[in-house]
Amino acid sequence: MSSRVSTYSERRTNGTSDNDSNPRPRAGAGAGAGGHASGHTSRSSQDQRGTRSPQAAYINPAHKRTASGNPRPASRSTEERRTERITVTTKEKLISRTRSPERRSRDAPPPEKRKSREVTKSRQSETKLRDSKSEQPPAAWDPLVSLTPHTSAPLAIRVSIPPSASEAPVSLQPRPLHELSLEAQEAAIIEDLLFVLMGYEGQYIRYSYSYDPNEERDRLAGPEFKILPGLDPSLQDLSVSMLKMATHYSALETFVDVQSREEFGAVNHALCAAIRKLLQDYLVMVAQLETQFLTNETFTLHLLNVHTLPTSQMMLQLYSLAHELLKKNALLDDESSEDSDPDDIENILENLKRGGDLVPGNMTGKKVCKGGVAIGLITKRLETMSGDPAARSLLTSLLRDASRPYMAMLNEWLHHGEIRDPHSEFLIKEQKSIRRDRLEQDYTDDYWERRYTIREHDIPPQLQGVKDKVLLAGKYLNVVRECGGVDVSKVAQDVPKSFDDPRFLDNVNNAYAYANESLMKLLLTTHALPARLRSLKHYFFLDPSDYFTYFLELGASELRKSVKTVNIIKLQSLLDIVLRQPGSIVSMDPFKEDVHVEMNEVGLIKMLQRVVNITGIEQGEALQPVSNQPVENDKNAIGFTSLQLDYTVPFPVSLVISRKTVWRYQALFRYLLSLRHLESQLSATWQTHNTGVVWCHKSSSRRVETWKKQVWTLRSRMVVFVQQLLYFCTLEVIEPNWQSLMSRLKPKDGSLDGSGKPDRTVDELMQDHVDFLDTCLKGCMLTNGKLIRIHSKLMQTCNVFAMHMNWLSRELERSDPDLIGPTKPPNMTDKEWKRFQALKTPHRPHGDSGSNSQFQDEEDRLNNLFELVRTWERNFSRHLQILLDALNHYAATETVVLLSLCARLATANQGTEHTGPRSEDIAA
Repeated sequence: MSSRVSTYSERRTNGTSDNDSNPRPRAGAGAGAGGHASGHTSRSSQDQRGTRSPQAAYINPAHKRTASGNPRPASRSTEERRTERITVTTKEKLISRTRSPERRSRDAPPPEKRKSREVTKSRQSETKLRDSKSEQPPAAWDPLVSLTPHTSAPLAIRVSIPPSASEAPVSLQPRPLHELSLEAQEAAIIEDLLFVLMGYEGQYIRYSYSYDPNEERDRLAGPEFKILPGLDPSLQDLSVSMLKMATHYSALETFVDVQSREEFGAVNHALCAAIRKLLQDYLVMVAQLETQFLTNETFTLHLLNVHTLPTSQMMLQLYSLAHELLKKNALLDDESSEDSDPDDIENILENLKRGGDLVPGNMTGKKVCKGGVAIGLITKRLETMSGDPAARSLLTSLLRDASRPYMAMLNEWLHHGEIRDPHSEFLIKEQKSIRRDRLEQDYTDDYWERRYTIREHDIPPQLQGVKDKVLLAGKYLNVVRECGGVDVSKVAQDVPKSFDDPRFLDNVNNAYAYANESLMKLLLTTHALPARLRSLKHYFFLDPSDYFTYFLELGASELRKSVKTVNIIKLQSLLDIVLRQPGSIVSMDPFKEDVHVEMNEVGLIKMLQRVVNITGIEQGEALQPVSNQPVENDKNAIGFTSLQLDYTVPFPVSLVISRKTVWRYQALFRYLLSLRHLESQLSATWQTHNTGVVWCHKSSSRRVETWKKQVWTLRSRMVVFVQQLLYFCTLEVIEPNWQSLMSRLKPKDGSLDGSGKPDRTVDELMQDHVDFLDTCLKGCMLTNGKLIRIHSKLMQTCNVFAMHMNWLSRELERSDPDLIGPTKPPNMTDKEWKRFQALKTPHRPHGDSGSNSQFQDEEDRLNNLFELVRTWERNFSRHLQILLDALNHYAATETVVLLSLCARLATANQGTEHTGPRSEDIAA
């Protein structure tokens, strides 16, 4: 082929060889444009080449061009062409300054000379005529290189974008392709392709008009190239097929620069580093192809295409992956504001809580594809391309490299309980504004529930099945680390560094087991959690209640006052005295200093109804104390109804005995205290009935004795109701569930010293504790709005009855005919009569004239007493029967344990007119 090309070059008549028509695209771009204007010099060059031997022609084949400054035999003609171009350009400038339309007719040369000049300089003269019309000198072609400002990507290209080849002057434009031979076209296209494959424009291969290199979106999508017209169709097809790879390379180069910015996270940075290595290998391949082009005489466009085929497939896979990442980042297409990052608002609030700016520097307002999302995208594409061995190998390598920083964060979290995530891309999110010192005053327990949370949308597929273990392992270690149980300086050895490591899942499971065991031992042994729970049982469940009964007796005078006038300091002193009383179980409690007395102005029933109405306990939701809405205080509240205990718990036991659980303890305590107080009131009533002279004396009036029996019966029924309810709540609800809770704290081997391996996780223990309290609340009927309302009416009836007992005694004294007169009744001893006279209520004397009116007053008073007792009895019996029917209903539908309470309470209503089901009352 070389001999044929040499023969063809010798037959050329235009004075230019094939080598001369293909200068280097950077140094001599457009040098062939002045070929017709330099006929004389070109002919002399042809004469010199005409004397060459055929051997010299074979050494310098016509389809090769000088590139990269490599000296070749045709370099002299190239230098002559450069000199000629400078001379012609100088002449053109002189002509453009001296010639004008006005002087053309006067100073025009003869027609023969003008015709010869128009043949060689038609294009330049038209351009100069247009410039002369605008009366402006031609702009000088002097492109300058500058450095762009720094970005957050440290390795990004800072060289300014070169001007487009279409903007170059006409004098620098190359010869048209249709004027070149097939071999010359092939040589020119090969050299252009070598430049284009590195992201630069060539002489004949240029950017399309729709591509704007100054627009980042266009650079990320990759430039579209066009070939100047006149190229042979066979060369055209091969060139177009290789231009796709050039587009992919340019797009990937910009992708690496953009995705290496700080806001895209460490995973994207590692991915870009891996892609940058592949692009470096790609450039090495292009350099090797250029060497082949310069040294191998048989190197053709087809060989270039064959050599680039494997690399083109790799570039296509990289480009497709980059395209998907850019779409996720909204850098290619406009996305609506609905696709914004849901964590942006939380990040802004978190930053404001820490005293930062409103909008941190790296917040873009758009959801950024980083961290687990980027890993998930690579993993998904790897699954899609699993049938292509080359693509699978490439994507596996990229996934391994991209996941290394993520695995470093994961190992730091699993083995040290720390999060080093400056770009917010880890699956665990930390709220640093939530501190553990808020645990004592925050009912929502933000420290445990909200300080560390899972980013549900940023979880890598490899961690989807173990995300809860990952969260808990780090949370457990974080607690142990804050208590000094983990050596942070100790570096974990031999941990997996990529997701494809077979030890990956074992690493997560082992870290979770170790963290759970460490925290359980810390809670059970160092901080004595079982002893803490027993202490809570002593104080809040009144087990035993002897010390608290003594406390109520000592503080009775203070507790009868209005809640606003109660002296809490005095009550606290009395409680401290009682707790230190020798001979009591609580005197040996090491945590008695943590118990405090306080007053709650909101009544128990109102507090429970408020919680039930807000959180919907009847629909099966969790019981949560709500403190963000005002509640009207009870105006008639006294110390007995407002008294409650508080308990101070140090960290980390406060994770288990949190403010939520303390609130549940307080609710149960107030309920048990109300039953105890009511029982003591009814007991005092029973004592009055058995020791009071008015009640012990057998009256001669039959109606008075009948009324007394009704009062005694009602009092006995109320005592049975209160005692059975108290027995049920303590021995059938609280105690069995307490024993079940304590059995779960024991290790598998049954050891009590904490040396055994724990059977439960910390979160399961926390949930067991909350479930224990919720079960107790539900068993004590404190989570059902209907039962609470019925129960409150019964308690109110009993309380009113007990409070009016002194008044009933005075009315009985006035209604009994044996006790009105000054004479001693025959069936009363002298001792009883003297005691009665000492306690007798003074009343006005009545004469004989008023005997009828006095008798009438006694009858009316007795009738009123009968009516009052019947009203109390009716209310108590009616509400008790409604309670029994409701308990039967809920025992059949919800809690079976209520059946035993129904059987016990039914004895308090037997023999009355209200015995039996009352469905209409339930409906009401």
